[in-house]
This record gives sequence, C-alpha cells and structure tokens, in this order.
Amino acid sequence: MTTGRHTGAAAHHTVEGTDPGLNVVTAVPESPAALPPVLLIHGFASSVELNWDKSGWIQALLEAGRRVIAVDLPGHGASSAPEDVDSYTPSRIRADLLQIASDAGARPIADGHPDSGLDVVGYSLGSRLAWEFGATQPSLVRRLVLGGPSSRDPLAEFDLVAAQRFLADGTPIEDPSTATLVSMAQASPGSDMYALLSLVEGVKEEPYDPGEAVPRQPVLMVAGERDERVATIERLRELVPHAEVLILPGRTHVNAVTARAFKHAAIEFLAQS
Repeated sequence: MTTGRHTGAAAHHTVEGTDPGLNVVTAVPESPAALPPVLLIHGFASSVELNWDKSGWIQALLEAGRRVIAVDLPGHGASSAPEDVDSYTPSRIRADLLQIASDAGARPIADGHPDSGLDVVGYSLGSRLAWEFGATQPSLVRRLVLGGPSSRDPLAEFDLVAAQRFLADGTPIEDPSTATLVSMAQASPGSDMYALLSLVEGVKEEPYDPGEAVPRQPVLMVAGERDERVATIERLRELVPHAEVLILPGRTHVNAVTARAFKHAAIEFLAQS
C-alpha cells in the first residue's frame, strides 16, 4: 500500500478459551481521519484479498483516512479451517469479530470522541453477519454498509447432501442455486471445499431472520441492478425505514463489489457524523 501500513497476521486472542485461528489484516492511513476504524466482512467463498484488497476497497479507505480491520472468515483465505461445525456458526463468528475489533483498538461510542465506535461494511454473507453484528452491538457499531444484502439467506436452502455427494463421486447437483454456489467456491483460489461445507452447516444451525434483531444505526444498502437478491431489499427497508439504498446499474451480485460508485457512496456515508 502506498498510503499506509498494510499488514496481515494471525490473530492472537481467545474467545471462550479457544483460539479461532482467524487471519486479520489491518491497514493504517498515513493521515488518519478523526473517525472510527472500519471492519470489513467478506462473502461466502471469498477472502480479504479477493473481496477487499484486489477490488480496491482497502486502498480507497486508506486514501479517505480510515483505519481498516479485515478478517478472513473461518475456512477462507489465510484463516484456519476448524473441524468442529460450532466454529462456523454466525454467533461464534460474530463473537470472534467482536474480540478482533476490540484487540485492534475499537472502543464503544463515546460523546465527544469522533474516532470512537466501529463502522462495518459487509458483502453478501458478510452483510448478514454485519446486520446481526450491528443489531447486537449498538454501543459499538456506529454505521453499517450492507452490500448485496438479502432478507433471506441463500445458504439456508443449500443442498448440503448433494454437494457432499458431488465432491465424493461427481454426482450432479440438481438444485441450481446449490450448483452455482459450489461452482463459485471451486473457482475461488485456494478454496477448502470441505471447510466451506462446514460453514454452510454452521449457518443452517442458526437460520437468518432479519426481523429478530434489527440494527438501529444509520444503514446504507447497496446492490447491483441485476442481482437476483435485489428485490428482497424492500423487505429489509420495512425493518429499517431510515436506510439509504443505492442500486448499481448493470451490476450483478458477483461484480457489484468492484464498482467505483459503491466505494464512493460507502466512504461518503461512513464519513458522516
């Protein structure tokens, strides 16, 4: 990085006595703004490198004076791939993220301290985690940006048995959504397919219902015009009528995250007090 320090290292912390082995990337701008750090949460079968670094997000945030905390989810990127499914449940991941943010210096929101709190940007699966993280951490999370969000979790309908059979002997996957997700995961460099299936299993153990816990912070939702999930944003807006929405012309769920307009809108939104 030309505008700040950009380092990645395995996290050295424990959550309930267990080291989650998550890879944490931090980036510090040369001229920090008086604003909170930004936590980045990537999507399924992605990583910090793919979702946030190569797409220019980390560089853009640094240029805006923002400190960055980015985490490879379990079984993704440079993070470890635990054998126990409990390590992949959304509640466990959120607990790990909370500890990581605290270790990186994030502190609860305090009047008169504009750099207190934490801003969160999530994409796809990361937007589900960000929604729940914001809802459960109102004293810490200041603003939320949800990219490619959905009012229902596509992984909940994932045919786990079919995917396991496909990996074992090549039996074709009949469900189109499952087949697409498996193909996407296989195309992701360095993917551990069995770890990704453990993540799917962990997500299934905790079904997503956005109405159960609703974030009260300012929210920006961004989706591609051609994203198959874009229609569900209206359901989310019923829950958070104060939310701002940006639809990116011609973009899909796969390529919306790379849009310059997405970065600019998010950075501008997160710069507000």
